[in-house]
Amino acid sequence: MKNNTSFLLVVILLCFVTKSFSQRGKYDIVNGIGIFGGITQVDLMTDNFITSGGEGFIGGLSATVEIPHRWYNMSYGMQLSESSIQISARPSMLSASNPDAFIEYKLFAAQLAFMGHIKLAGSYVTLDVGPMLQYNSRLELKDSSQEGYFINNYSNLRATDISDISQFNLNGAAGITAGFKFLKLRAHYIYGFTNMLKKLENENLDTSGGDARFKGNMSMLVFGAMISF
Repeated sequence: MKNNTSFLLVVILLCFVTKSFSQRGKYDIVNGIGIFGGITQVDLMTDNFITSGGEGFIGGLSATVEIPHRWYNMSYGMQLSESSIQISARPSMLSASNPDAFIEYKLFAAQLAFMGHIKLAGSYVTLDVGPMLQYNSRLELKDSSQEGYFINNYSNLRATDISDISQFNLNGAAGITAGFKFLKLRAHYIYGFTNMLKKLENENLDTSGGDARFKGNMSMLVFGAMISF
């Protein structure tokens, strides 16, 4: 009788353990580190200047945390980018203003992101949304010979005058990530909530011919792939 009782207890425990693991298997475990890389399309949304979007590249790391029984995941990470922004300018003060003539600036940025990932199809397709804290460089001319160019929409504003933009900015990101556990594709749109050009108002610039109040928000499209471990 004692042996029968022990055998029955073992069977019950095995059934319970088997059921527990089978239930756990229904959930995708995506905890881990991801390495991300891609290309960018960046523009400066402003009425002060005539701008055109420029291309660049981006890369970074992120850590994703699965929250069991929830309809979302969370992640946090950092990404670094180098992009270009084109602004319409003319070679001299008296040159005819040509809105199709652009000078190119480089913009380096480091972004700290805290993202929520809404599960549209498990962890295979997610809708991503969240805030980003950005530290970016000054606007740096790619061609130093254009330092004396004059910015269109202004009479006497030089290309180097608008370099000292605000370097701490807050962004919002939204997009889609799709793929399998180890390889996923990502498309994100990043919008700058803060005014990147606000700092120019403290530079005592010659704004004759244009608006003395500066306002500009970053717009960035990101397309890339992520490998997870």
